[in-house]
Amino acid sequence: MPDAVLRAHAISKSFGPVVALQDVSIDLGIGEITGLVGDNGAGKSTLVRVISGVLRADGGSIEFDGARVDFASPAEARARGIETVYQDLALVGNLPVWANVYLGRELIYGLKFAKFMHVLDKRTMSSNAREMLRQFITNVPPINESVERLSGGQRQIVAIARAGAWGSKLIVMDEPTAALGVAETKAVEDVIMELRQRGLSVLVISHNLDQIFRITDRIWVLRRGRMIGQRKTRETQPDEIVSMITGVAALDRGDP
Repeated sequence: MPDAVLRAHAISKSFGPVVALQDVSIDLGIGEITGLVGDNGAGKSTLVRVISGVLRADGGSIEFDGARVDFASPAEARARGIETVYQDLALVGNLPVWANVYLGRELIYGLKFAKFMHVLDKRTMSSNAREMLRQFITNVPPINESVERLSGGQRQIVAIARAGAWGSKLIVMDEPTAALGVAETKAVEDVIMELRQRGLSVLVISHNLDQIFRITDRIWVLRRGRMIGQRKTRETQPDEIVSMITGVAALDRGDP
C-alpha cells in the first residue's frame, strides 16, 4: 500500500510461553477505515496495544507517518498522532463532558499562577470543547453534564470525537459499538465515517461483521496470532472473511 499512515512489519509478542503475535504485518491506509477481525484469542488486542504504545513488541518494526517509531508509552503514541478508544472509553464519569475532552490536557491560567496555584481555565476549556465536538457531532451532548448521566452511545461518541478533535492522524477503536442499541450504533458509525471524511485513518476492531462490511474500506484477518491476509471490503463477502477467521472453507462448513 503506497499511501499508508502506519506500517507494522513482522511484529512478534509473547507472554512467557504463550505466543500472542508471530510475524504479524499490517498496513493502514491514509484516510481509510480499516477493519481488524479475528476470533477471541487471535491477537487483536495485543496488536492494538503494541500500536498504541501500551506494549512493546519482542520483534518487528513499526513505521508511522513515514518515520520509524518505537513507542515506550501511550503518551508517546498520542504525541505522534495515534489515539486509542478502548471499550472502557477512559472517561471519568463524575466529570463534565468538557473536562473529559481535556482530560490530561487541561488548560491553566498564565504561567505565574500555574507555578503556584494550578488554576484551571474552565471557561476556555468548556467553550473550546463544544467547538471541538461540533466538528464531528451534529447534536453535541450538554457540555457541562456529567459523563455518567449520558447514554452509552453519547459516551462512546464523546470518546471518539475527543480522539478526532485533538488532531490525530490515526484513531484505533476497540469494539466501538459493543452493547449499544441500533439507533446508538448508527450514530456512532456516522461519527466514524465523519472521521474518514476529514482525512483521518481509523482502525476498527469488531466482532460485528455486518458493521465491518458497512463502514470499512479494507479488512485484515488475524488467526491464532498470525495475520492471515487482507481484502478490500468491496471485493469480498462475509463468507470469505469467516473462512479466513476460522480456517474452515465455506464448503467444509456445509454451505451450499
